[in-house]
Amino acid sequence: MPSSSQSHKPQGDGLVSNSQSHKPEDNGLASNGQSRKKVDENWKQNVEKEKQEPKAQGEFVPPEPDFKFFITTLTLQASIALGHMANPATGKTEKDPIQAKFIIDTLGMLQEKTKGNLTQEEMALLENLLYELRVAYLAKEEKQSK
Repeated sequence: MPSSSQSHKPQGDGLVSNSQSHKPEDNGLASNGQSRKKVDENWKQNVEKEKQEPKAQGEFVPPEPDFKFFITTLTLQASIALGHMANPATGKTEKDPIQAKFIIDTLGMLQEKTKGNLTQEEMALLENLLYELRVAYLAKEEKQSK
């Protein structure tokens, strides 16, 4: 008779093929019944190695993700939605005030949620970008209401 700590629930879809192994050590549980985490201890080393490997010519290399890059990307999207610049995907200047307001409000939410956690430089950048976007949005709204 099986012990009470063993489970008889089928794995996956309940079908067992000849190629699958259902040994207790393969079920992701340690011998004490606790779940084990599979940890790749070398991931940091692999990432560093990838950064230092020469990239093929023309291969896209994304910038380092950081808060300043994130908020300037959102600002760029808001500027496109305000019609300040052409949409890079279409090459056309498009105005979408609802989208612009959403992005501006999102930046405002980020400002509130990150208060006290930003560097002085990040805080100043966010404050300036938000000010410029809000003024531009209000100017567009004012033009439309006339």
